Amino acid sequence: MNVLAPLTSSAPALIAAAGERASYRFLEFFTAQIRNPNTRKAYMRAVGGFCAWLADRGVPSIAAVGSVHVAAYVEELGRTVSAPTVKQHLAAIRMMFDWLASGGVLPFNPASAVRGPKHSTRKGKTPVLSPIEARQLLDGIDPSTPAGLRDRALIGLMVYSFARIGAALAMKVEDVYVQDRRLWVRLHEKGGKRHEMPCHHNLEAWLHAYLDGAGIADDRRGPLFRTLGRGTGQLTRTPLPQANAYAMIRRRAEAVGIETKIGNHTFRATGITAYLKNGGSLEKAAAMANHSSTRTTQLYDRRSEEFTLDEVERVGI
Repeated sequence: MNVLAPLTSSAPALIAAAGERASYRFLEFFTAQIRNPNTRKAYMRAVGGFCAWLADRGVPSIAAVGSVHVAAYVEELGRTVSAPTVKQHLAAIRMMFDWLASGGVLPFNPASAVRGPKHSTRKGKTPVLSPIEARQLLDGIDPSTPAGLRDRALIGLMVYSFARIGAALAMKVEDVYVQDRRLWVRLHEKGGKRHEMPCHHNLEAWLHAYLDGAGIADDRRGPLFRTLGRGTGQLTRTPLPQANAYAMIRRRAEAVGIETKIGNHTFRATGITAYLKNGGSLEKAAAMANHSSTRTTQLYDRRSEEFTLDEVERVGI
């Protein structure tokens, strides 16, 4: 029995054309090498698009790919997508070829000599709410239902702990705990990093209200944020997906008249900006956000936008 057969049949045709070892190594790259599910999906899209592009141009095998192919793909891709997207695709392709080359499938990495487009930014693209808008959104949530208690706690968690949506939705009930007579939260961030923070007094109150009001405080191993049962309005034991969280946030924003096209990541940026505006340091903000570099934290700092608006209003015509 050939144990590689199921794997070989799942690889793109031009990978399979290089043999069973190439197919196994290719699929091993996505299953064993890349652990983060979001990164895996992004890299699969990037490498899949490149393989489809090669197939359309008659390249018979991955072993026949040279740096000119990669450079041409990057050039063509840059005409339709942004520079950061091109750089991400090129990074995925480079890593994939590195894995194939280190496994003896290819003699060298044909993508190593290809340069991506230049791109630099000092400000991220994530939409941010003002403190007034954030408070308007939170105050507009009716806490008399399990859905309202859940949504207020989730949004409050992201605002006050700078949590990523993925880390928030991965929490279990036991990740909310008491330490030194204060409520703390435990976040499981990207790369397997565990990050613990004390709760702001508003967040502490909202989490207590959610756990007690929704009746999940004793389900320590269950998911903290859960879906609602159809027709019941009661929480299930199924973790809330990111798509559902996004739909909820857009619905809550629309209900209180917020026109900014916010998303799941908005509240992380909103919390960091509010913290810095109130005199917090960039270094402490980076530690609270679990950033390895303050350069990343600066992308979430939107204080300069207010200065720009003030200057624009000086045009007194």
